[in-house]
Amino acid sequence: MAIILNIDTALENASICLARDGISLGLAFNPEVREHAAWLQPAIRELLANCDLRLSNLEAVAVIAGPGSYTGLRVGMASAKGLCYALGIPMITELSLTQMAWAARQAKPDAPNLLCPLIDARRMEVFTALYDRRLGFLLAPAAMVLNEQSFGDQLAVWPILFFGSGAAKWKGMQSSHNAFFADVPCDARNLADLSEEKFQRAEFADIAYAEPLYLKEFQTHTKK
Repeated sequence: MAIILNIDTALENASICLARDGISLGLAFNPEVREHAAWLQPAIRELLANCDLRLSNLEAVAVIAGPGSYTGLRVGMASAKGLCYALGIPMITELSLTQMAWAARQAKPDAPNLLCPLIDARRMEVFTALYDRRLGFLLAPAAMVLNEQSFGDQLAVWPILFFGSGAAKWKGMQSSHNAFFADVPCDARNLADLSEEKFQRAEFADIAYAEPLYLKEFQTHTKK
């Protein structure tokens, strides 16, 4: 049982959650993707105060390691590392895709047994993975360029629930009767469920060597 700070700055909407024994004590939310860096540290201080807690009460920090926004992932990882190093507490990392699949399992108990989160990665590319309801991988996390044949082998056999920011463009490309779509809210409270389980298993990341999972190289555009 633990008090854990959960940090999710991977996508457009950032959130943090303080949880005790996996149960949320409070949530802070930021919808401005370009402001995650400026928002995070003041939000942590305010959330701790609102929950009548101090940094010294934390027993672990959990952070979404990726995939997602390059800047958001670096902000979350650096903050988690700094807190864990300073406080001498363990760090827990989780995939954004796994967090999304967990949220779908919780929100859609009657959904198909296969869960496919899709994170928009611009143009026709997405970050994705395919999970069973135990959150085991059928397809490992990857950056995928969508086309009409994507997930064809799996959809030929099984119904799949698709969700996430990249689901809309995939919905318009496919016609399988086994493809289902849903809006699945997801924030740091879903990470709290997963981080508590990892804390109990002592499944901790190496603070010195943990890195964001980008899944593709960062690209910059320079004017000619």
